[in-house]
Amino acid sequence: MKVLAFAASNSENSINHKLAEYTAHLIPDADIELININDFEMPIYSIQREVQLGKPKQAQAFYDKITEADALIISFAEHNGSYTAAYKNLFDWTSRIDMKVYQDKPILMLATSPGPGGASSVLASAVGSATYFAADVKGSLSVPNFFDNFDIVTNQVVGVEIKAALLAMVSTLK
Repeated sequence: MKVLAFAASNSENSINHKLAEYTAHLIPDADIELININDFEMPIYSIQREVQLGKPKQAQAFYDKITEADALIISFAEHNGSYTAAYKNLFDWTSRIDMKVYQDKPILMLATSPGPGGASSVLASAVGSATYFAADVKGSLSVPNFFDNFDIVTNQVVGVEIKAALLAMVSTLK
């Protein structure tokens, strides 16, 4: 199984990237591709820019990465209760190629933050809108208090309940 995993964040030190990577590696014998959305940076979307520029090659490349995958793991960072501007822009451009951005792929949607909310607002938004974009959400999990539940030295979840929830979710991807 080819798994595409990424953080919906442009932070170079993204805790959501750590969570997505950790979760992907829980899948036995998976061919994992970790991507950084910074590699797909484009001008801010507008209809005028689309008319002027067409569909940027970065949007097509991102869409193609999804096409090539059997399953997706996305961990959402939260900026002011919503998607990061970087991911929203990438998503908006990609949706202009095909509104079915997620192409009916099975997806695990995650979110984390340093605080007790665990980026639950953006996760709820992502899960709530997923069907409109052809996502087969197999599970979702908000991880609160990241630094209490994840050892950044060993890159391991230390929260027993969180690890059990992640293992249960990845088992749905088989």
